[in-house]
Amino acid sequence: MFKQHDMKSFLRKVGQVVLPPVAYVMMRFIWWSSKKHFHHAEAIADEQHVCVTWHSELLMTPQAYRQIHKTQAASAIISSHFDGSLIAGTLALLKIRALRGSSKKGARQVLLQAFKSIKAGEEVLITPDGPRGPRHAMSDGAIGIALKSKLPIFVMNYTAKDYWQLNSWDKFVIPKPFGTIDFYIQRISLEGMELEEAKVYLREKMLEHTILE
Repeated sequence: MFKQHDMKSFLRKVGQVVLPPVAYVMMRFIWWSSKKHFHHAEAIADEQHVCVTWHSELLMTPQAYRQIHKTQAASAIISSHFDGSLIAGTLALLKIRALRGSSKKGARQVLLQAFKSIKAGEEVLITPDGPRGPRHAMSDGAIGIALKSKLPIFVMNYTAKDYWQLNSWDKFVIPKPFGTIDFYIQRISLEGMELEEAKVYLREKMLEHTILE
């Protein structure tokens, strides 16, 4: 007989295989059934970026990223938790490679991975308030990577006319199918800023076009 721990481990392994394709199909269904409007604050230059989005917007922003950068090699910093495994498996279907770790656990290792990815020409995707919040908080990771690599930041946000919102710490947003989604893309330069100044500035820019309720 399975012990409780063994059963939990077994179910998690099954979930890691089954749930990402299910999430991917749901994501794509919402994407293709929705009317999408892209708003660019300025022309996005053909250059390498550090890419950021809020944790609550992870259902749609990776798809928006792939719409804009169809062939750009990319990786994403994903937590080492179980839910991170599900996100990593889903992003893999969008050809976005996972770098496992977070600002709290495995920080040094994942930052080294991020700089190696950038050196190899990849763009790195980060949720500044992930993996556990607080919601819309700004961690040092995205800022530190951008400042040290001297890359501009590619901000991805969206709002939806009709949506569901989960009762989770990030108030995860799920747009309703056949609705309208507005994507807001900004190129942000942090050149010449100190860490704390850059954190305040980036947070303000990311809150301009997001669901706050």
